[in-house]
Amino acid sequence: MKPPRLPTAFRRACTRLGVVPTRHVFAVRIAEQRAALFELTTQGNRRVAKLVKEFVCSTSKFGIGQVAGSNCTPLGLHRIAEKHGADAEPGTVFKGRKPIGHLRDGLPLESITTRILWLDGLDPGFNHGGNVDTFARYIYIHGFGDQTSLGRPASHGCIHLADADLIPLFELLPVGTLVWIAER
Repeated sequence: MKPPRLPTAFRRACTRLGVVPTRHVFAVRIAEQRAALFELTTQGNRRVAKLVKEFVCSTSKFGIGQVAGSNCTPLGLHRIAEKHGADAEPGTVFKGRKPIGHLRDGLPLESITTRILWLDGLDPGFNHGGNVDTFARYIYIHGFGDQTSLGRPASHGCIHLADADLIPLFELLPVGTLVWIAER
């Protein structure tokens, strides 16, 4: 299998929306239940995307979609708008982005855990504003109690990652980092 590449559609979306690509880009491929971290560097007069790491993830068990209340994973260009849980112990459970306990205390495995990267859509009318607003839908990249579900659709719209992947990613990526979510 070829290593993933940063899609041309990502670059086209940045150009169309007037968004300057960030140093790192986190790209999710829903059909494969995989994500990849790219680092953009300059070589001569062109920007080159180098694959840093690939991840197994889990997206929505309800499929792809933008609309509020659908529980679907939204497509398109996003940015990390907020980060929550910087000092939380792995397995810390969050409600309303506030720590409320730990999985070892018997809290449900379906809980949002460990770290939260809250996404904001950047494409007006597609994933930003109105009833398609990713931020207003509370779409996150986050940890999940049942990490055995990684690699298959299992979320209610968010992107789940293993704690071992999420924690260093959280530490590396600043607010504003671009996130590209695509079917393939």
